[in-house]
Amino acid sequence: MIRNAESPKVSVIIPAMNERKTIAAVIHQAYQVHPETEVIVVANGSTDGTAEIAQRIGAKVIRLPHALGQDVGRSIGAGEAKGDILLFTDADIVIKTRDFIPLTKAVENGVDVALNKYLGPTGKTHVHSVVLAKHALNILVSNPGLKGASLTTIPHAMSRRARDLIGTDNLAVPPKAQAIAIYKGLNVRGVHEIDVGKTNPRRGRTKGNDPLEGLIVGDHLEAIDWFISKSGVRGNRSDLTRNRESVW
Repeated sequence: MIRNAESPKVSVIIPAMNERKTIAAVIHQAYQVHPETEVIVVANGSTDGTAEIAQRIGAKVIRLPHALGQDVGRSIGAGEAKGDILLFTDADIVIKTRDFIPLTKAVENGVDVALNKYLGPTGKTHVHSVVLAKHALNILVSNPGLKGASLTTIPHAMSRRARDLIGTDNLAVPPKAQAIAIYKGLNVRGVHEIDVGKTNPRRGRTKGNDPLEGLIVGDHLEAIDWFISKSGVRGNRSDLTRNRESVW
C-alpha cells in the first residue's frame, strides 16, 4: 500500500463510479507522477467496491452517496486537494505516468492551466457538435490558438492559484472554468497530446449517439453566456469602423 504524502506537491483527483476493474491501475500510475503525491478518489455513487479498493491502496476517498457526475466529483476533489499542482484524470481510462508528467511539469514551470492537446475527430465533413463548441468557445474568449483543447478533456492540470481564482464550484462546469481562467488572464495552454479517444470506453453510446453530447454543448453555452455577461456582447472586441448611428 502507498500512502498519500503529508505535504504533497501534486494532488491527483480521480472521480469514479463503479470502476473496480481499472481503479487500482489508475491510482498506481497517479502515484508515480511525483515523489510527494496525494491521490484523491471521489467515489461518485459507487456500489461495486471501487471506494474500498482505492482506500486499501492508500488513496484518500471521498464518498458521495449519489452519482453527481464526473465534473462535480472533480470540483469536490479539487476543494480537498493540498498540493501546489492539481492533476485531473478519470477512473475508467488507465493513462501512463509519462503522459501525466508533461502537464505537471508545465504547471511547475509557470503555466496556470495545462490542457491535453487532443482535439477529437476533426477531419470530417460533419464535425461533432462538442468539437465545434470547444473551438467556438476558444475563439470567443480570444484564445484561438487552443483550437479545441479543453478542460472537458482529461487529463489536465492546474496550479493551486488557478483553482482558487477560478473557484472550485466553477470546476463543475469545465467550459465555464476555462472561460473564467482566460478572462482573468491566467496562462492556459495546450501542453501535451494524449489520445484518450482510443481508450475511452464510450459507455452508453449506441449507433453513434452520445448521451453526454447535449450536456457538454449546454455547458459551453453557459460558458459563453458567462463570458458575454462580463465582456459585453462583442466579447471585448471593438466595432472597428462601423458607424451604426448612420442607419437610423
